[in-house]
Amino acid sequence: MTEKKGKLWIVGTPIGNLDDMTIRGKRVLEEADLILAEDTRRMRSLLSSLGIENKDVVSLNMHNQEERLSFIIRKLDEGAEIALSSDAGMPVISDPGAKIIRICRDRGFEVDVSPGPSAVTSAIAISGFPGSHFTFLGFLPRGKNRRRLLRKISRGSYGESLIVFFESPFRLMETLREILEIIGDREIFIGRELTKLFQESFFGCVSDAIQKFAFSEVKGEITVVLSGRDEKDV
Repeated sequence: MTEKKGKLWIVGTPIGNLDDMTIRGKRVLEEADLILAEDTRRMRSLLSSLGIENKDVVSLNMHNQEERLSFIIRKLDEGAEIALSSDAGMPVISDPGAKIIRICRDRGFEVDVSPGPSAVTSAIAISGFPGSHFTFLGFLPRGKNRRRLLRKISRGSYGESLIVFFESPFRLMETLREILEIIGDREIFIGRELTKLFQESFFGCVSDAIQKFAFSEVKGEITVVLSGRDEKDV
């Protein structure tokens, strides 16, 4: 009799609205022997909303993923099915998990995905920009490194592709001012709290965005889509 090999599932979770949880994703979480979660409290809250009880949930984040490796491999060696998730959206996209996925694949464990919502693709879709070519930069660096990156964008290092990134509400205004100074007054989409109760979408030029957000307290999770370089930028 052949021993059952363990399996790693990558499970997308809602970025805001819990109704966006897929039927397949829910089934994977129900059937998993172990769930790896960025924040165990948030995962237990999601499980409760889905009516899933008595699950073994273990934290996996940027700080402890190295020390979790041996534990995860041991569980897979024992034949466990493990679900890897993040706080919101797809694991690995500006979240931990890539190293574990590679090691599982190298060791011959099956890796599968139950795709779910993504702030990146959701923002591109709602922005109205053509989504055939984009560059995702995660969270922009701070200070001089951010200005250096913006100069690369201005020089056309990413061609004509859309530039998509996450930003902290506390740094949004500073980033917008630097974009205007270094790159220019391109069209921009800013999505705040996408799919959540207080969702807000802005579309216009960078200078218009600065005027809009200058006199209001910006809160929540922010995804920015900046239009690509075109002939007038050359």
